[in-house]
Amino acid sequence: MTIRILIADDHHVVRKGLVFFLQTQPDFEVVGEASNGQEAVELAKKIKPDILLMDLSMPILDGIEATKQLKAIQPFIHIVILTSFSDQDHVIPALEAGASSYQLKESNPDELVLAIRKVMNGESQLDPKVTTHLLNRLTKRTKQEPKLIDSLTKREKEVLKEIATGKSNKEIAASLYITEKTVKTHVSNILSKLDVQDRTQAALYAVQNGIH
Repeated sequence: MTIRILIADDHHVVRKGLVFFLQTQPDFEVVGEASNGQEAVELAKKIKPDILLMDLSMPILDGIEATKQLKAIQPFIHIVILTSFSDQDHVIPALEAGASSYQLKESNPDELVLAIRKVMNGESQLDPKVTTHLLNRLTKRTKQEPKLIDSLTKREKEVLKEIATGKSNKEIAASLYITEKTVKTHVSNILSKLDVQDRTQAALYAVQNGIH
């Protein structure tokens, strides 16, 4: 299956570099480029890509607002943030807006390829440096768990912890010595109890509340 990708970044050189690299993957196809958030929204509505690589700092409309607008009209589009900002003031709003993945431009390009493939499989993926940064900040806060966390069973908390590290259901099953079907049941229960829509939001909830 070919993964159709739209790139949104206001730097021409960055876009061309991404096009060159992504096209080396046999199943990747770059189907469009946008130089600002508004253009990204309009192009995405027209060509309906599988993946939208979204920069955050762009003119006219920034990446977070563009993500909000697109998820409102195309809820099934997969948005991968690709930026230089690793602080929680950017990461958390981007994920809350609906991004499925958050990657840093400085990281190994292979991490971006992995993120795209994971997102296409319905999984979430945070850049390891972003995860470390968030955890370091959040461990300084109180570790008192809110009532929603208290509603989870011990096993569900273990699964949530694994989700927060970006593991797939198969990887979680191997780590906890349970079946993949059991993992899927736990994930479904976790999403329901935490009142979140997907694994990305569950992972964000876990990180925000010190579940790691």
